[in-house]
Formats: sequence, structure tokens, C-alpha cells
Amino acid sequence: MRAVVQRVRDAKVEVDGQVTGAIEKGLLVYLGVGKGDTQKDMEFIAEKVMGLRIYEDQEGRMNRSVRDVGGGVLLISQFTLFGDCRKGRRPSFDAAADPETADALYRQCAAYLRAAGMQVGTGVFAAHMHVTATNDGPVTLLLDSKQKRGAEPFSS
Repeated sequence: MRAVVQRVRDAKVEVDGQVTGAIEKGLLVYLGVGKGDTQKDMEFIAEKVMGLRIYEDQEGRMNRSVRDVGGGVLLISQFTLFGDCRKGRRPSFDAAADPETADALYRQCAAYLRAAGMQVGTGVFAAHMHVTATNDGPVTLLLDSKQKRGAEPFSS
């Protein structure tokens, strides 16, 4: 499972002109589900998102999490995080999970975050969405549940 995490001042997602999810201060998280991803991968990503210390403390150091600052999470499904652009000009999405699996893990991730007390907004799985965000910092991080210490980032 992969996630792009952006610290935002505010963010919202619209589908067919209707806002389906919005947050004020918090994290915009684009979530991609890959073939072979499981509940364990989802829990790893969700825990990382909640625990990332990317907000400044009183001394100006990145030492506080989204939970610590009372922020929300806007969770957007994004299968294109598994796009492979190494050959040619058209990305291959062979590494992305099938839609049924991806939707289930995406919904489970939103539920997991809510059960942990987070305010969570979501997009609509497989819909054409318009996402608007005001980045804060900017701070943008990449997470991959399959990466181990010392491994190359996003290797295939």
C-alpha cells in the first residue's frame, strides 16, 4: 500500500459538483492499494498517518502529530500511485489491486482512522474527483507499507 501525505491548512474533494469530504487543518492522504496488500498493510499506513510527527512544537521542531494538533484526514483513493512509468509513455497499472480489493481496503482505512478518533473526510472510490488543498509548509511525504529499512524507495 502506498500513500502520499500532504500537510494542509484545508482540503476538500468534490464529485459532480458536490463536496463529499472536507477538512480544515490536517492531512490530505492519497491512498493506493497494490496487488497483495492486506489488512496489515492498511493498519501500517493508518498508524503511520496518525503518528507522523510533522507539526511544529513550541520550539519550532517537527514533533507533533495530526492527532496532537486536533487535525483531520482527507482520504482519497488513488490507484495511480501504482503506475509504472519505466517503459514507454503510458503508465502501466498492473501492480494496482483489483477494484473490489482496493475499495474494501480504502473503506477499512477510513473506518480504522475514525475508530481511532480521527475526523475523516473521503472521496468516492473510482469517481472522477476534484481535490482542492492549501498546502502547509509544504510538507509532503511518501509512505509504502512494503518498504523495509535500507531498501530503495518505491522499488518494484
